[in-house]
Amino acid sequence: MRRLYILILLIGPMLGCSTDMYHHDLTLDEALDGEEQVAGNVIACAASNEDDGLVSVFFYQRDGASNVKYYETESADVDKDDFENYYRIDLSATDVFNGYLKKFEVAAFEEKWVIVTFEEAGKVHLSNPIRLKHETRPTEYLPQNVYVDDGEPGSPVFTWDDGTYTDSEIYFQVVSDAQGNLLSGTYTLENRFQFYNLDNVVLNITEQPPSALKSSSAYTFTLLAVSADNWVNLYSEIDFRAK
Repeated sequence: MRRLYILILLIGPMLGCSTDMYHHDLTLDEALDGEEQVAGNVIACAASNEDDGLVSVFFYQRDGASNVKYYETESADVDKDDFENYYRIDLSATDVFNGYLKKFEVAAFEEKWVIVTFEEAGKVHLSNPIRLKHETRPTEYLPQNVYVDDGEPGSPVFTWDDGTYTDSEIYFQVVSDAQGNLLSGTYTLENRFQFYNLDNVVLNITEQPPSALKSSSAYTFTLLAVSADNWVNLYSEIDFRAK
């Protein structure tokens, strides 16, 4: 009896952190019934964590957005565009870059599709379906693939190489300060970004144009290389000092 009690104590936390084991209480199709919806209007992607076996589902929650929800399918072998296949999972989001971005951390034993939603201006906004590929294509963490050139004073140039997977459709770049505050968040189609030059930027989530970087101050550059199904192939982060 004592052995059974110990086994329950050990297994219980494992089941509690796995989304595969949650009770399915509501489908996305049911949640959207009677609601005005905006598809593809939540910026989100997912990456396997480097060292704990979890998957992080990142999203940008715009000012004024509320009631964020996480939905997932039971497996990847379903129609990703059929909302009846998505079930709501009750998860709490945590801050990234001191709250500028947020993420859900999930322990999924199967690959699947996920969607993030939130309410804004009386409508339900949805992310595009995100394909979790943590088993077949775990995210690579390669800081050595990023290079920093001085460029103009206060405006360094960042370039990078893809890792093993070369099918990334878009690149998300964040420049943050020593306290982890996001200074700029931008997307490019090219393997290049100059702070804060928007000539090749195709999407910008920077709320206020930042000042030039201060000479000799410490900063961090974070890169996410994202595939067409919103999976992060490459996650690279480097510290640098502005010239």
